[in-house]
Amino acid sequence: MFGLGYQELLIILVIVLILFGANRLPDLARSLGSSVKEFKKGVSEATKDDATAAKKEEEKKAS
Repeated sequence: MFGLGYQELLIILVIVLILFGANRLPDLARSLGSSVKEFKKGVSEATKDDATAAKKEEEKKAS
């Protein structure tokens, strides 16, 4: 995963735990998950919009 081993991931987790505390970690993970979900949704909508626009341009050229 991103070229990181388990030791590096453990160190990162410990640093995050120290910075934010154990009480705030579930909220951070939840907000990060929803952010990733919204980003993926936006990317898929943009891709779908690009595909429909390209299809419309091809139809105009064929007419």
